[in-house]
Amino acid sequence: MLWNKWIQFYFHLPIIVRLLLSVCLIMTSFGFIIHILEPIHFPTTFDGIWWAFVTGSTVGYGDYVPLSNIGKIIGIILILAGGGLVTFYMATLSAGTIKHEKSLTEGKISFKGSGHIILIGWNERTKQLIRMMKDKQMKTDIVLIDHSLNKLSYRNNMIHFIHGQPTSDEILSKANIEKAHYIVITADPSLSEDEADRQTILNIIAARGNNPSVHIISEILTEIQQKNALRAGTNAIIRSNDFMSSLIYQALFQKDIQVTDIIAKTLEEQQFCINPIDNNMINQSFYHCTRQFLEDGKSLIGIVREDEIILHPPFSFITDKADQFIFLKAIK
Repeated sequence: MLWNKWIQFYFHLPIIVRLLLSVCLIMTSFGFIIHILEPIHFPTTFDGIWWAFVTGSTVGYGDYVPLSNIGKIIGIILILAGGGLVTFYMATLSAGTIKHEKSLTEGKISFKGSGHIILIGWNERTKQLIRMMKDKQMKTDIVLIDHSLNKLSYRNNMIHFIHGQPTSDEILSKANIEKAHYIVITADPSLSEDEADRQTILNIIAARGNNPSVHIISEILTEIQQKNALRAGTNAIIRSNDFMSSLIYQALFQKDIQVTDIIAKTLEEQQFCINPIDNNMINQSFYHCTRQFLEDGKSLIGIVREDEIILHPPFSFITDKADQFIFLKAIK
């Protein structure tokens, strides 16, 4: 009964592990046999095992050789049996490595890490985001989920690719969504704006259903769907159309200045932050708070009061204990 369980356990192991165990067992057996047959030339069992591995792998150092006829017959059997098994093991190992890398490139391998960022959708925005994270040498793992890509090289992009629909529980499970810290959902450029927003909302629902605590950032193109995205469970909304319209408006009246370059440079080098007001700044003027922030190397640009964003209020503006500060700080 116990023997049958061991056999079942053995055949449930991966083929690479089974082959390695078989090689070790055969080499150990031949090493023990040659030690018993020729104890003078093979003083210890380890010497016999060393000879078996060297002979079976066809290396043949010649430091240990059998001298008796029976010992030579054992050597012939080892070369025929063990040599073929070692070669088969190495070929299988190489084929398995190539197959794993191919499956990784095609997005078929599950991600096993935690604390990672999941990006949904492969487009220029996600490409730029990945480049920025690499430039800032962020150590966070990135997992990409996309159905339009057939393959994505891990070596060139250093991100884990999962091929499939982001609304599928199976695909989200492959991305290990339960242990993810952030999810970024971008609009599908192949769809119309209304269709892209509906797809984004479905992606939010699927992600929130699989991880109630993950922080979701989603791109919404139309104003009408922003409330629906919040209802679906997103934590933050990126309104890309509004942002681009503002850039175009600024460029209309600043012909000699590359507004987009200035904003891009600002966003690359500095980070927007929102923090609750410090106790020592309650009931103080905005001017006083601005000076305090400058001394800390930060730029205070506004206040959030009762969900209203107040940018650059008058210096005489008095803060309240329920306020939140909006400021810029350098990205390290």
